[in-house]
Amino acid sequence: MRIPKATSSPDFIFIAVLFVIVIFGFVMLASASSDLAKERFGDSYYYLVKQIINGLVFGGLGFLFGAFIYYHRWARFALPLLGISILTLILVFTPQGLPAKGAARWLQIGSFSFQPSELLKLTFVLYVASWLSKNLKRSKSFFEGFVPFLFLIGIAGFLIIKQPATTVAVIIFLASILTYFAGGARKSFLVLMCLLGVLVLTAIIILTQYRRERVISFFQPQKADVLDEGYHRNQALTAIGSGGFLGVGYGHSTTKFKYLPEPIGDSIFAVVAEELGFIGASFLIILFLMLIFRGFMIAKHAPDTLGRLLVTGFTSIIAFQVFINIGAISGLLPLTGVPLPFVSYGGSSLLLSMLLVGILQSIAIQQNPADIQGMH
Repeated sequence: MRIPKATSSPDFIFIAVLFVIVIFGFVMLASASSDLAKERFGDSYYYLVKQIINGLVFGGLGFLFGAFIYYHRWARFALPLLGISILTLILVFTPQGLPAKGAARWLQIGSFSFQPSELLKLTFVLYVASWLSKNLKRSKSFFEGFVPFLFLIGIAGFLIIKQPATTVAVIIFLASILTYFAGGARKSFLVLMCLLGVLVLTAIIILTQYRRERVISFFQPQKADVLDEGYHRNQALTAIGSGGFLGVGYGHSTTKFKYLPEPIGDSIFAVVAEELGFIGASFLIILFLMLIFRGFMIAKHAPDTLGRLLVTGFTSIIAFQVFINIGAISGLLPLTGVPLPFVSYGGSSLLLSMLLVGILQSIAIQQNPADIQGMH
């Protein structure tokens, strides 16, 4: 494949916003993890150092790897990469899996562990974008496009929900729908997919006790066990409410150690709101909105169909994950275990997120400069 010369520069605004979010995340992780790390490992910076090594260093390399490899080359390996992702999802149920808190979401390979569902976010959208861009008629054909798409997402969704990681399946499903829509799918297909998704999700919630209790505690908090499914929600809202307008001060959270579950994971936004207040939380939300907006602008001016579909799918993954995490911690949605991108602790999550946005920059570099003058 002949690689075309870059016709534009990277989206420096996107990169600058991303840089601020990542630094913001490390600053907040240092505070959110200090007491927990001190108690468990005798080192207040244990989690921060691990995140720097496993997340930032390898994540930075992943970003450069994604940015400097011509994105059409990723499409050539879309099917084998998806196959590897599916295989790793299956392996979590074998002795290679690393059970944690009653879930099988981690895969242990030697001393290295990661979440295969994080890899699937990238590879599934990559495959859908590549598959549609090769023949856009697939997005409008029921048997050649819609049925195979449902079959594929059904297999991936089953394996993820089995872990269980329902919200990850929802994020991949929604991002895939937007990618499918960007490929020119019929509105009737989109409506049918949404209806099927709602029906399947409703059935899963009804048939699974802990999911059912979580949803009930959201809609009827007065019936929730304050020491069980209602505890996390109450502590998160207490932390956010305690922050007020200006916050209690950096490092002075009173809930992050003994009261707030997962303060370095999916609850880190509550720590942000408590310590930095409404101002700090709003600042972080604005940063995410800017990042998402720039992502969709890159999609709008992408040089070809593959680039447009890739950026649409990848940006949607970030957008849905941010919305679900902040919405759940703020009491607007039922609680989930979804981390906040670029902020929550998790090396594999940060690494793959950085690789994902690196590919976005590879596409931005190929844009026609005349097409992006209005972006700046």
